[in-house]
Amino acid sequence: MKRALTLIFALALTLGATAQVKVQVYETATDQPRIPAEIYGQFSEHLGRCIYEGIWVGKDSKIPNKDGYRTDVVKALKDLKIPVLRWPGGCFADEYHWMDGVGPQENRPKLVNNNWGSTIEDNSFGTHEFLNLCELLGTEPYISGNVGSGTVEELAKWVEYMTAEEGTMAELRAKNGRKEPWKIKYLGVGNESWGCGGDMTPEYYADVYKRYALYARNYADNKLFKIACGASEDDYDWTKTVMKKAGTKFNGLSLHYYTVPGWNCDKGSATEFTAEDYYNTLTRTAGVEEILKNHIAIMDAFDPDRRVALILDEWGTWFEVEPGFNEGHLYQQNTMRDAMVAAINLNIFPKYTGRLKMCNIAQVVNVLQSMILTDGPRMVLTPTYYVFKMYKVHQNATYVPVGYRGGSITSTSGASMDNVSISASRDKKGVLHISMANPYLDREQKLEIKFEELKPHSVSGEIIQASAINAYNDFDKEEQVKTTAFHGAKASGKTISVTLPAASVVTLEVK
Repeated sequence: MKRALTLIFALALTLGATAQVKVQVYETATDQPRIPAEIYGQFSEHLGRCIYEGIWVGKDSKIPNKDGYRTDVVKALKDLKIPVLRWPGGCFADEYHWMDGVGPQENRPKLVNNNWGSTIEDNSFGTHEFLNLCELLGTEPYISGNVGSGTVEELAKWVEYMTAEEGTMAELRAKNGRKEPWKIKYLGVGNESWGCGGDMTPEYYADVYKRYALYARNYADNKLFKIACGASEDDYDWTKTVMKKAGTKFNGLSLHYYTVPGWNCDKGSATEFTAEDYYNTLTRTAGVEEILKNHIAIMDAFDPDRRVALILDEWGTWFEVEPGFNEGHLYQQNTMRDAMVAAINLNIFPKYTGRLKMCNIAQVVNVLQSMILTDGPRMVLTPTYYVFKMYKVHQNATYVPVGYRGGSITSTSGASMDNVSISASRDKKGVLHISMANPYLDREQKLEIKFEELKPHSVSGEIIQASAINAYNDFDKEEQVKTTAFHGAKASGKTISVTLPAASVVTLEVK
C-alpha cells in the first residue's frame, strides 16, 4: 500500500490537472489585530519520552547535554522560537504533586505514571528544571495546575513558591537553589476536568474553579492570567455553563481538538494510509474552524467585550502508536500529511485572534504530532517542525485579511474544506508574508494573488513538499521533508502569479 500510494502521488505531481484560484489580499485594511505569538505555542507533558529522553537526559548522560538538557533538542527549539510552553500536562497534571519535584533529585519520590503506560516517574524533572528550561529557550511558561487530585492549598503554595519574593515558600525556593522568583503569566486551573481531570460536570467544575482560582494569588508584580478548563471539541454546553457560572473569574477558557482520519475515532497508521484517509484527515482538521466559531459565539454572548481569551491548548493529529512502542507513550511518526495538517490549522487560527489568543500543539518531542523525534543520541526534525519554522514570521505580526474564489474538497466522511488554505500578515518592518497550502494530492494549483495598492518589487519564498505524502524523516537517513527555496512565484504590477505543487506548503515574502 505504501508503494502504491507513493506511485500515485508521484504521478499526480506530474500529470494532475491544474486548478485556478483567484486571491485578493486586503493589505490596506486598517485596525487589524496583532497575531499573538502564542498562537504558535507548544505543549510538553510527562508522557512517554517527551520529557525524559526527549528534553531531559540528566547531567550524567552520555548524550550531549547542558545541565541535563539535551543540547541538540534545545538548539532546535531555540531555532523554532517557541513563544509559550505548557507543562506538566495534560492528564498527568491532575496527578502531579509539585512538592515531589523540588529539592535534591536523589531524594525525590518515584511514582507510577498511571495515565501513560504505567512507567516510573522519578520526578528528576520538576518545577526548577521546567522554568529554567523556559528561561533557556526564552519562552513563556504555562503551568497546568492539579485540580483533579490536588488541593486548593497545594496549588496556592505552588504559585507562591514560584512567584513570591519573600515568605516560607520563597525561602524553600531559595534553599532549593533559586533566590529570585520566576515570572509566571499563564496558570491553567485544571485540565480536561470533564474527563481525566476529575470527571466533573460543568456546573460542578465552575464552582471548583472559583475556589481554586481565588487562592492562586498575585505576588509582587507578577500577574497571573488564569485559564479555566474548557470543552472537548463540540461540547458547547460546557462552554455555555462555565461562562455563565464563572466567566467573570477567569482570563482564558481552554479548548481541545484532535485530528484523526475517522470521525468515529478510528485513528489509523501515521505512515500507512490511503488517499481516502488523507482527505478524511484534512477535512477533519479543517473542522476546527467551525468549532472555533461556535465556541466564540457562545463566549460573545456572555462576554461581548471579549475580555476572556479562548485558549486551544491541545490540538494536532492522533494516530496509532508505532509498532513496538508502549501504547501509552503515544509515539507516532510524522509525515508530509502532518505538515499539511499543521499548515491548514496555522492558516485558520489568525482569523480568530480577536478571541483566540493561544494554541498549543501536542506535543513538542516524541509524542503525537511532535516537532522533534529522538532515539538515544539521535534526533530528527519532523515535517511539522519545518512548517512551524516557516510560519514563525507571522508571530506578533499584523493580520492581513485575504479572500479568494476557489472550490472545495469533500471527503468520504461527508466533511468539506476549502481547496486552498491561505493566510497573510505584515511584520514590524512592513514586510508582507503569505502562507499557502494546496491540499490536492492530484493537481497543482495556479493562484492569481491581487493587491489593492501594493506593487511588489521582490518576491521570495520557501516550500515544503515531498515525493510521497507519507514521506517522513528518519534517523541516520537523509531528510525527506524539509524547507527549500521556492521559485514558483512571479510579480507583475499589483499581481503575483503562484504555482502551488500538489500537497505542498509555501510561505512568500513580499516586498
